Amino acid sequence: MRVLLTIPHYFNPQGSGDHGSLQRNPQPRIAGLTACLRSLYETFGPTQRYYAHDPQQSRVERQAANTNTQVDLDVVVCTTADFHLLDQIPFPSQLFVQESFCLEDPQWLGLGCHLTLKRQLGFYDYYGYLEDDLILRDSYFFQKLDWFNQRLGDEVLLQPNRFEVAQQGHPEKVYVDPDFESINDQFIGNPHDFQDKQEFSAVFMGQSLNFCRAKNPHAGCFFLNARQMDYWSKQPHFMNFSRRFISGLETCATLGLMQTFRVYQPAFENANFLEIQHYGETLMREWQEDTRFRYFSRTYRR
Repeated sequence: MRVLLTIPHYFNPQGSGDHGSLQRNPQPRIAGLTACLRSLYETFGPTQRYYAHDPQQSRVERQAANTNTQVDLDVVVCTTADFHLLDQIPFPSQLFVQESFCLEDPQWLGLGCHLTLKRQLGFYDYYGYLEDDLILRDSYFFQKLDWFNQRLGDEVLLQPNRFEVAQQGHPEKVYVDPDFESINDQFIGNPHDFQDKQEFSAVFMGQSLNFCRAKNPHAGCFFLNARQMDYWSKQPHFMNFSRRFISGLETCATLGLMQTFRVYQPAFENANFLEIQHYGETLMREWQEDTRFRYFSRTYRR
């Protein structure tokens, strides 16, 4: 399986401070991007080994492991000008490609990711986008996506549930993207039908799993098979963001999905069937302080 993943990455220490990419301290962004890249290659890369004893040579040698879930992975990090931290991350630079775009507003950097994906149509089995602080550690992630689409077709997209874990104190895992419909009734009428309660159940490895139309389709990422990517790239709304979904960041990650596919997520009783981790615990803290509620209510536009 060949997989192309694109990552929008931006950092400006002179920014407003509203986002992690606009803070003065670069260390959290360095740590987040490093964790993002490392997780991809640790989970899907070819350098996975086990120790095997060779009785003829009377020694222990390392042999390839997890060959059934390895993918031929290419990663492109999309940047603009010198607003990035790629020269500071402790990660081999030969494992990713940097592609720079000239942008007046960096919040639309995701457009560069979309363009990169479209340019590579026909060369990969899966095409993905993920923000630079997301951590993916499910070796069967793409097999699960394929399993889901085999049952419901390519017009349906399964999004992972995004979570954070507490960094100190009692171990806690929290899914951080709440039900939009319960936050702001202005989301009604969006390209994604928040009123559609359609559910789907299936048996996976002997266990019954539930899936539902996403109450919040935004997860800071998306992953499309080749047929889905090709279909999306041919739509008139591809890379046309005359509409907005919250801000430019969420628009690049999610609006095109809502306009093109019926978006599902695993129900919360089996949320970890498909999930992705957000680095740190900033969203957990913001929800506890109620700032995220005010942000979504303030910035949403139809």
